[in-house]
Amino acid sequence: MSSEYDENVWVMCPVCHKANPAGTRYCQHCWGAVIHPEITISSEEVEEVTRRHEAYLARRKKIKAGLIGLGSLVVLLIVYLTLYSTTDIVARPPQDVNSDSLPGEWAMFRHDLNRTGSAESSGIVPEGNLKWVFPTGAPVHSSPAVAGDTVYVGSQNYNFYALDADTGAKKWEFETGSWVESSPSVAGGRVYFGSNDSRLYSLDTQNGEKVWEFKTDFPVKAGPAITADTIFFGSDDYSLYAVDISTGTKLWGYDIGSPATSSPVVTNGIVFIGSANGYTYALNSQTGQRRLRFKSHYAIYGAPVVNDGIFYVVTSNGFLYAVDGSARTRWREHEIRPIWWQLWIMGVPLVSRPPEQTGLIWFKRLEEPATSSPVVAGDTLYLGLGNKMVAIDIQSRDKRWEFETGGTIRSSPSVVDSTVFFGSEDGRLYAVDAASGEKLWDYLTGDKITASPAVVNGVVYISSHDGKLYAIE
Repeated sequence: MSSEYDENVWVMCPVCHKANPAGTRYCQHCWGAVIHPEITISSEEVEEVTRRHEAYLARRKKIKAGLIGLGSLVVLLIVYLTLYSTTDIVARPPQDVNSDSLPGEWAMFRHDLNRTGSAESSGIVPEGNLKWVFPTGAPVHSSPAVAGDTVYVGSQNYNFYALDADTGAKKWEFETGSWVESSPSVAGGRVYFGSNDSRLYSLDTQNGEKVWEFKTDFPVKAGPAITADTIFFGSDDYSLYAVDISTGTKLWGYDIGSPATSSPVVTNGIVFIGSANGYTYALNSQTGQRRLRFKSHYAIYGAPVVNDGIFYVVTSNGFLYAVDGSARTRWREHEIRPIWWQLWIMGVPLVSRPPEQTGLIWFKRLEEPATSSPVVAGDTLYLGLGNKMVAIDIQSRDKRWEFETGGTIRSSPSVVDSTVFFGSEDGRLYAVDAASGEKLWDYLTGDKITASPAVVNGVVYISSHDGKLYAIE
């Protein structure tokens, strides 16, 4: 060590590596100099050790600052992802985006958010008289859409048709590569529909010329839903797609876990679609981010209906669910709940009863499996259950009435004023009083009806498996 004491110079102990004032005979911390008296340190070594120590302290300071910065970024990322996935603070859906139809358009399956299947009512009530019939030559499963003075419908003869709504005269037809079972949607001078040739088509409503087509991996059977700039539709390739309405360019896709036979609906910037895998999904319409995965346990083939922020779905085994449309699934909820239930049933101390599934408002066990999509009109929900059409009070959840037909009802009802219209596999189109369930009239076609009616200006348009489209006034 240096013989002269300099309070500004420090020496690092070679044993414990702690600093001591230069000139100190022994280490003040571990007495290392006593243990190793043979160790001597020159002034040059003192300077070198001091330099290295200062460099070490500088590096440690930088590393500490870097770790603090990195930790802060990780914390901010976790906070952001938590807010993004569980709240609307950083990714709020656009509240003005919905698939409700504007006047003169038919922007989604069953026309509007309540799935009424009707538009532009003139106040005239159809009385069951044939106005015209248009033959396609092959079964018609597609439900018609009516926009302006034109009726649009597809057929299993591979063709899609535009017909004069007043006379039934053909305006144009467009040939696809397979059956057309998808129900069309119409908006902005374009008509959109899917085909079993695995494509979604966009056609000019004036002449039927193709604007664009979008290719999927499997058939497109469900009807699309249209917003101002996007079209949403499902495919049998398990995906729900969002596509630019002008160019047909894919914006995003989401795997719903089964063939997408349910037609989507969009409200307040949220897309709802049912799935055969036992879930209903709610996604951000702009990003495709999942907000809600509601477990219904059994398949949902019909289309969800939205009313006052609540969406209603019915399952293949006969459960009707009312769900909060703004709810968001908790993290790993469907994986944690079964374990939680088991622990609670076993009586494990401090384990409380699990809360209800996120979003559930109420559910009702129906008498039979649901066979059609529901429709909401006022405080009543109408849907087909086997061979019966039923009306359910959505406040009390009591059944108001039921009407029995001679076949299964796969046709989703249309409600206009005080009348419910629907078809049955017994081949008849029925008109039933919405308040009492009493039959007003029926019309017999040549084969079963699985399509849903469209009611516009006192005329009911209905497809039949006899290969014809009927206009009943």
